[in-house]
Amino acid sequence: MTTIGFIGLGHMGKAMSRHLLKAGNSLVVYDISPQAVQALTQEGATAADSLASLAEQCSVIFTSVQTGQQVADICLSHDGIFSHATRDLLYIDCSSIDVSTTQALHAEAEKLRITMLDAPVSGGVAGAEAASLTIMVGGSDTAFQRAQPLLKNLGKNIIHAGPAGHGQAVKICNNLLLGISMIGVAEAFTLAAKLGLDQKKFFDISSHASGQCWSMTSYCPVPGILPNVPANHDYQPGFTAAMMLKDLRLGQHAAEAVNASIPLGAVATELYELYVNQGCGETDFSGIIRLLAI
Repeated sequence: MTTIGFIGLGHMGKAMSRHLLKAGNSLVVYDISPQAVQALTQEGATAADSLASLAEQCSVIFTSVQTGQQVADICLSHDGIFSHATRDLLYIDCSSIDVSTTQALHAEAEKLRITMLDAPVSGGVAGAEAASLTIMVGGSDTAFQRAQPLLKNLGKNIIHAGPAGHGQAVKICNNLLLGISMIGVAEAFTLAAKLGLDQKKFFDISSHASGQCWSMTSYCPVPGILPNVPANHDYQPGFTAAMMLKDLRLGQHAAEAVNASIPLGAVATELYELYVNQGCGETDFSGIIRLLAI
């Protein structure tokens, strides 16, 4: 039985940790929310009272938090997991953060003989709950092979993107495309409605034509067209607009770092900033259609 630590029990982390527990692993959990910890301990996990305590018990540790600073603090603080790691620790960060922080953590882990992977995920809360996530992994081949049996408990598409930081790079590019495409789908439906087209008929045509994309056919932002999407539930997330804005900003920073031109990404960032600043940060990112439909 592998003893796994899981740090960060939000919507994604809670679902992912449950799958690791159901797979027969011994699970030690930590979160700043006592309620989140209690929910997992009631299902058989053990609560850690500190990051150091968790690290000292576990041969594998996952993190799933929101920012690069949070990940760095978890790893590098005096009571963090790197300074209290067990021998031959495998550390897997499933957060979506910036490439530079990730690469710096890989470098520090290597100095301490900690095996690290950056493994951000795609698929949202529904994918986490169904264990159908796409997991994009950065790190060595050896580390990837070691982690695969565990990652298979969490996702259906587990892809080795390349060396350290490449998992985060893929996630940033993917969510840049997602944010842009959702705005494009929302604009098309808004224009179709104002031209007098029936929304369902437009969907039936465009979803089988060259306008087809995931944002339309799997996550349509118009209510009443697809089952089980946030649009049908007043845009309850899902994947929040605030998180999409965070990822688009990561895309902007990454582009600046390598002198890449992403003009549509810049416009998408501005639109999501406007939407979030209107108090809609905790609604689903597909709710951006309500901004465009004004």
